[in-house]
Amino acid sequence: MGTVGQEAAIDLLKSEIPAEEDEPLLLTGDVNTGLVLVDIVNGFCTVGAGNLAPVTPNRQISAMVDESVKLAKVFCEKKWPIYALRDSHHPDVPEPPNPPHCIAGTDESELVPALQWLENEPNVTVRCKDCIDGFLGSIEKDGSNVFVNWVKANEIKIILVVGICTDICVLDFVCSVLSARNRGFLSPLKDVIVYSPGCATYDLPVQIARNIKGALPHPQDTATAIADTA
Repeated sequence: MGTVGQEAAIDLLKSEIPAEEDEPLLLTGDVNTGLVLVDIVNGFCTVGAGNLAPVTPNRQISAMVDESVKLAKVFCEKKWPIYALRDSHHPDVPEPPNPPHCIAGTDESELVPALQWLENEPNVTVRCKDCIDGFLGSIEKDGSNVFVNWVKANEIKIILVVGICTDICVLDFVCSVLSARNRGFLSPLKDVIVYSPGCATYDLPVQIARNIKGALPHPQDTATAIADTA
């Protein structure tokens, strides 16, 4: 699909599935609120860090990181709970249709430099995941779920979600959390808020994807428009 075709498709999506405009984000502390950071790691955000990282500086990703850092600082200053997911894959376990990325033990799977300080904060739970969905990636071998335990232990009623990739990992995580909440597995959680200024999607144009074995094209503008209408 050419640029003109992509723009037409985006306009059609916006007209057929209108999205509500973001309201101002107010954090008062009146209700127990947790912050979830989804995959803000080098492998998705740092220029040249891997197959799914930006090739050149990317305005959308940089803005997402900046917003996430601001929120993380506020939550840490107030000692509010943070759950940070890190995409982290075994080199011998592929995740089609994606090429190898965020391999465990490499810099790709580390939080971006601007957020690495979170690793030492007492109010932060860091969870490495080896699948797209961070809710499923939080399941332990004994069947317990680290995210569920985090919600319950902190008596969280609202979670604020930021991160990358809006239309894949963020979307999958949020859908699973909503399903678990609706089934009564996440009491006392009531609301899930996706803060779109703190979200981004990666850019893998067709011409670059063709040169990466097993890669599926993922144009940023098109993916963002689809995610914004979800």
